[in-house]
Amino acid sequence: MSVREKSSTARVVPSARPRKLAKVPFVELADGRLQGVVSSGSDIGRVYVSSVEAGSYAFACSTNNNRPCGGARGWFCNHIRALIGEAVLQYGAERVARYLKVEVSGEQPDAQTVTDAMAATRPANSDSSAAAQVFSRFLRHLAYLELPPTNAPLPEMQWFPTTRAVA
Repeated sequence: MSVREKSSTARVVPSARPRKLAKVPFVELADGRLQGVVSSGSDIGRVYVSSVEAGSYAFACSTNNNRPCGGARGWFCNHIRALIGEAVLQYGAERVARYLKVEVSGEQPDAQTVTDAMAATRPANSDSSAAAQVFSRFLRHLAYLELPPTNAPLPEMQWFPTTRAVA
């Protein structure tokens, strides 16, 4: 474990398995949803912002400029299926199922069993109101990749308390 990970106030959770970032560059379990950004298979300049709500499994999928996904009409589109698959790689099937409140049968759940269990409930389409927030968070993560490597603190992260601060 690196010094940064040992001294971090936020818990660093390693990926369940390594994953490739080309198809799904951003995935997170946050705000009561599985949400993320999925690359378009046909246009390199287009991405889709997809989400699935915990409990109800209501789903939303739209482009980065708020146009609805043509495949998300009453069922999970390929973008949402890819998002679920990458979330299982990132967090593990058990954690994704627990967060989304999915009852999966069998001893070893995988992305397919989690997806099938949610799709069997015939979830409804949700509004894409969270898409802008998710895409903004994705762009912020990309901005950190452009920074030169340094051990100096980042000014915008200064509101995090240091681990050795004395009150």
